[in-house]
Amino acid sequence: MEETYCQSCGMPLSADPRGGGTEADGRRNRKYCSHCYQRGRFPDGYTSAREMQRFLRKKLKEQGFGPLKRWFLTRHIPTLERWRS
Repeated sequence: MEETYCQSCGMPLSADPRGGGTEADGRRNRKYCSHCYQRGRFPDGYTSAREMQRFLRKKLKEQGFGPLKRWFLTRHIPTLERWRS
């Protein structure tokens, strides 16, 4: 079975403790994680992939990940559905 990832931040959806984001009517959304998508919207307010990358690199640094690992884990963000234009 293929792993699915949040189309906003890239987190594996299997790692989301809530099992995905939620639509405005409360239905589960399987495209975005619960951190990125709540009640049918993106509460983070980010308008670019670069903003998301900066945020995630900061969080990963706080968790003790080194610079190479942070780059590796965030380099694909611009290719995710939310950021493609």
